[in-house]
Amino acid sequence: MWYLYIKAFHLVAVIAWMAALFYLPRLYVYHAGTEDEAGNERFKMMERKLYKAIANPAMMASIALGIGILFTPTVQGGLFDLWVSQGWFHAKMTLVALMLVYHFMCKYHLKQFAEDKNTKSHVYFRWFNEVPTVLLILIVILVIVKPF
Repeated sequence: MWYLYIKAFHLVAVIAWMAALFYLPRLYVYHAGTEDEAGNERFKMMERKLYKAIANPAMMASIALGIGILFTPTVQGGLFDLWVSQGWFHAKMTLVALMLVYHFMCKYHLKQFAEDKNTKSHVYFRWFNEVPTVLLILIVILVIVKPF
C-alpha cells in the first residue's frame, strides 16, 4: 500500500517540477526583452522565488520519491531488480539525468540575469523553453509503453 502513496506523491512532485521548468524559461524569454530597471528587478525576484521555492524542492522530492518507488517492496517483489534489467528504464534514467542538467542550466541562467550578465536573446530562450517538453514526452512514453 505504501508503494501507491509514494508513487502518487512522486507524480505530484514531478508535475510541480515540470511546471517550474516550463515557466522559468518563459520568464527568461520576457526578461531578456525587458529594458526598464523596475521590470528587470521584478523578473529577478520572480525567477529567484520560482527556482528556490518550487523548482528545487519539487526536483528533490521527485528524486527522493523516485528512489523510494524503486526500493519499496510490491506484490511483484522488488522493482529495483526488475527495472534495472530493462532497457526502457536505462533510457528513462538517461533522460532524467538530462532533465537535471537542464534544471541546473536554468540556475546558471538565473545567476546570469541576477548579475545583469545575460547575453542570450529572447529567441534563444524560446528554443531553450522547448527542451523540458521533449524530455517529458519521451519519459512518459518510456514509462507507460515500456517499448524495450
